[in-house]
Amino acid sequence: MQAHPQAPTISPALVTQKAVRRLPRWALWLFCAAYVVPGLLGRDPWKNEDIASFGHMWSLALGQASWLQPNVGGVLPIGGGILPYWLGGASIWALQPWVDPALAARIPFALLLVAILALTWYSTYHLARTDAAQPVPLAFGGEAAPQDYARAVADGALLALIASLGLLQLGHETTPELLQLTGSTLFLYGLAATALSPAKARAATLISLTTMALSGSPAVAVMLGVLGSIVCLRSRTAAVRAHLPWVAAATVLAAALATLLTQQGLSGWAWRVGASPRFGDMLRLIVWFAWPTLPLAALTLWHWRRQLQRRHIAAPLLVALAGFAASVSMGANERALLAALPPLAVLAAFALPILQRSLGAAIDWFSVCFFTLCAGAIWVIYGAMHTGKPAKIAANVAKLVPGYESVFSWVGLVPAVIGTVLWLALVRWRTSRQTHALWKSLVLPAGGVALCWLLFMTLWLPLLDQARSYRLLLNRVASSIPTGSCVYAPGAPVALLTGLEYFGGYAVDGVQRGFKPSVTLCPTLLVRLGGRSTAREYPGWEIAARFNQRTRNSEQIVVYRRAD
Repeated sequence: MQAHPQAPTISPALVTQKAVRRLPRWALWLFCAAYVVPGLLGRDPWKNEDIASFGHMWSLALGQASWLQPNVGGVLPIGGGILPYWLGGASIWALQPWVDPALAARIPFALLLVAILALTWYSTYHLARTDAAQPVPLAFGGEAAPQDYARAVADGALLALIASLGLLQLGHETTPELLQLTGSTLFLYGLAATALSPAKARAATLISLTTMALSGSPAVAVMLGVLGSIVCLRSRTAAVRAHLPWVAAATVLAAALATLLTQQGLSGWAWRVGASPRFGDMLRLIVWFAWPTLPLAALTLWHWRRQLQRRHIAAPLLVALAGFAASVSMGANERALLAALPPLAVLAAFALPILQRSLGAAIDWFSVCFFTLCAGAIWVIYGAMHTGKPAKIAANVAKLVPGYESVFSWVGLVPAVIGTVLWLALVRWRTSRQTHALWKSLVLPAGGVALCWLLFMTLWLPLLDQARSYRLLLNRVASSIPTGSCVYAPGAPVALLTGLEYFGGYAVDGVQRGFKPSVTLCPTLLVRLGGRSTAREYPGWEIAARFNQRTRNSEQIVVYRRAD
């Protein structure tokens, strides 16, 4: 008896040509600019990971460390590979002395964030062009054209990624995780573009996994290679199956590079496995970190459950699972969870064609209420910082950041006013017009996140700088340690060592050497303690001063001088 051929799976999407109206490119570029540019200018490197990574880059640019072994005060980076530090160090070296080193280090990482946004858009576009992702043809015609449908879904994915809360701060730091995220998103693009752009897909796959291996994440690169091989093997498309050797080659190359770095004593296979996190802690992290993409991605998996093996669902799903697995293995590490955000945004975009009107309206009204209240609170606190009214709010600010001095700046105020006006115009447009575009339900979440980030990085930037920078603390330490002195800080974190060098102008030695102060020739010993810890006494040294990070009482700096 001859078996009947398997019936094709029906797409759950019913989309008309009217629903794939294009989001104006100027509006899309404005969303991206409002998301990427704030936080790039006018601020110090913030503790802890941000300034620690900057310290390794700065030491390379100044020639204080070998390019094959980045370090600050003799302390090597924990993981992170070498490629991120090369990237930031080369930018500082090329732009000095015209550009501030902190800004010079941020420029290539801002471009990486732009690349992540662009790769998410193009990955979604290519996946939406596949036959299985296309909407059902309508009986009397009028269904969406394939390219227009793919473009509208890709616009939704980009807006979903901008709306993701987890990417907001971590995406604006100069840390290796941003380069790792670029690699994982580039790998997703390679899987998505195999049918329409095979040459670009092969190049992207080779570059992606090797970039991750050189950025301190070879284990996740190998995991992605294995999962990508499964996607290629299970695909019904010949072009995707032909992509399998390139995925395998990239996986082997990534593992070989990590092994080579390890053999040379560099940061290659850096295992950072932590204790198993509690289920509640992991759940809370995922819920806020992946909002609002996670619920939309879950909706996609439910409605497209009969097509889980198709590439437009399988590829982003497996890449997201790799990010979840890495985060769990590292003890609910939020930085490892970054890799899951772009694929979750891709999955969330495929929920837009089947999103019910009531749910879309709920997302709109929640976004209007939540982000308008947040923006209003930021403005009220900004007014209290400069006028002292309301007095209770001003007192709370003074309590949280003792010694804060308000700094008025038209450069910060004008963009904040423009951003607020644009937000009110966006809210009025969305609530007064009935648009059928697929991306309509993600305009307000993305706009609200971009607005709040803009207000934080303009109105609150002086406050945040004083709270999260080592500059104020090192200005106080300068009264006890002459500029240019040698400071021995055994066991101090790289963030503090960088602050001592960058803000204080000291020559630091952070190598622990069994914590024996007698082995150093430096005239000053600096020890970092917990907020309530008692300072020890060391033979031949006497306590000269004590300082605490006023906005973080768990940190105490004790300065010793030689007794003679």
